[in-house]
Amino acid sequence: MASRFVLFLLIGFLPVLSQAQERVMRITVDGSINPASAKYIHDALAEASSDGAHAVILVLDTPGGLLQSTRDIVSDFLESPIPVIVYVAPGGAQAASAGAFITMAGHVAAMAPGTNIGAAHPVTLGEGQNIADSTNVPLTKATNDAAAFARTIAEARGRNIRWAEAAVRGSVSITEKEALRDTVIDIIARSSDDLLEQAHGMRIAMAEDTVTLRTSGAEVYDREMTFQQKILDILSDPNIAYILLMLGMYGIFFELYNPGAIFPGVVGGICLILAFYSMNTLPVNYAGLALILFAIILFILEIKIVSHGILSIGGVISLFLGSLMLIEAPPGVEFMEISLSVIITVTACTTAFFLFVVGKGIAIMKRKPTTGTEGLIGERGLVRDSLSPEGVITVHGEIWKARSATGADIAEGLRVRVVQIENLLLIVEEANDR
Repeated sequence: MASRFVLFLLIGFLPVLSQAQERVMRITVDGSINPASAKYIHDALAEASSDGAHAVILVLDTPGGLLQSTRDIVSDFLESPIPVIVYVAPGGAQAASAGAFITMAGHVAAMAPGTNIGAAHPVTLGEGQNIADSTNVPLTKATNDAAAFARTIAEARGRNIRWAEAAVRGSVSITEKEALRDTVIDIIARSSDDLLEQAHGMRIAMAEDTVTLRTSGAEVYDREMTFQQKILDILSDPNIAYILLMLGMYGIFFELYNPGAIFPGVVGGICLILAFYSMNTLPVNYAGLALILFAIILFILEIKIVSHGILSIGGVISLFLGSLMLIEAPPGVEFMEISLSVIITVTACTTAFFLFVVGKGIAIMKRKPTTGTEGLIGERGLVRDSLSPEGVITVHGEIWKARSATGADIAEGLRVRVVQIENLLLIVEEANDR
């Protein structure tokens, strides 16, 4: 009798126990959308699905990013076997440009108070022009494609299709309250716990069936980026790409200038390869890259050729302009631009290095030798034994065999000047000073 009572209790509490055991994975993207963040989200969804997580929360704060990476993320969301909740947070965060696509693609879209979403104009490599320029055929095609992409996402998730297209074509941006009013998002939540409470019980249409969220009191665990993904994310920063490019050029220059040093060449080669990887994810202007290379050539020529500073001035101007032009970011997409302070610092350091450090080193190499037999050229000595035409002199207290350069005799006690050296025999001439 007692055993049956215990069994009934267990059956009665089974739904409560199963609900309390639901686990929700939380991932965070705080920065631009790039191949590294796309890979991070893809791996997290696969891991959450294999671990039996009930849902995934993506805490999002992004100024935008690459359209191709955005498409990869949206595709993962649409094909995800578990619900994805996109949460624009914390307060002050934004889901701009690519972030708007990603937020709308979530099975549940939520925003924290004090956040905004929109301005979903396309960012394509080498764009660098106004989105409203209808005369630019490639840009117009990209805009139309992005608008269709936004409409597809909005329709699939039952969101405001008209606003989704306006966010692309007109760069419209709205607050969280406006987004909730216009059915762009589903929830305004103060925190992750508040979000899970509000999302509890929502019916989500998945690819094959409908799922009811059981997120109230769910266990939330965080999944960080792997070390490799963090490195790739850092390399996608245009400032890092620019610094790696300059370090790579310095390293190769040192190796060519001093063959066999090995270390500068190895470091320079690694930096250049990493810089090329970074630039593969950025809208690079190759005219800017050419100007930077030309600047390095001018600095090297300044060391070899006396130009009275003309080559150096040209190098500084070329390096500065090339750095400004290197990343051709579209208007309003500041996160893809190289910081002006970084450009000024690198230009100043490069100029100082080539003009002062290397210049001083070359000057020292060209300085007259002060040691060895070559250092005796031009030195004064005193005739110890008359030169007729050969004899003995003293230079700096050292005794040397010497010969008269003209063949004329030079008397003992006269001052002479060394003009040449032949197999430790000093060739001298009479000096005017006594």
